[in-house]
Amino acid sequence: MPATDTPPVDAPRTRPHRLRLSIGAAVVLGLVVLSAAVGLGIMRGQAAPSESVPLAGTAASPAPSGDLYVHVLGAVERPGLYVLDLDARLVDAVAAAGGTTDDADLTAVNLARVLSDGEQIVVPVVGAVAETGVPAEGSADGRIDLNTADQAALETLPRIGPALAERIISWREENGRFQSVDDLLAVPGIGEKLLEAIREGAKV
Repeated sequence: MPATDTPPVDAPRTRPHRLRLSIGAAVVLGLVVLSAAVGLGIMRGQAAPSESVPLAGTAASPAPSGDLYVHVLGAVERPGLYVLDLDARLVDAVAAAGGTTDDADLTAVNLARVLSDGEQIVVPVVGAVAETGVPAEGSADGRIDLNTADQAALETLPRIGPALAERIISWREENGRFQSVDDLLAVPGIGEKLLEAIREGAKV
């Protein structure tokens, strides 16, 4: 039987096998590159520092600023309403009111006390009601001092209601201290009969 040229059995299989190997290697290489890129991105995200956003009202914010209003009465030269700094003390309020009068009882007030907004300060005269509302030594007669008493104290006088008490305080703020009980006649609504009714319970 004549011999024929027959190609080797494994020759036609060699090229497809190599082709499949090349495709598989490319897929594996792609997966490796992708995994490396993802891992690098994660590492970068972890290594990146996070920014701190300041919150409103934290300690880094500046302290609030403003003014406080105080009402100064009693044994001062110019009783009235004054606007002071937030860190003001009672001595600052007294100074704003022109200082104290000669008969002021400074032992009855704490000049170093820190003030608060909206408070009323009464500097008493010697023997009158002190700032705290406690009768000072020697004021055991129970009479109301027209120059230092607040509205509640004035209303304890005979026939003095809220309206007249407010008028007495207003007159005191506008005109200064009462020099005598008779000065009440200058307050609108107070006449001779009312004055006589309250004379024994009032003093200056």
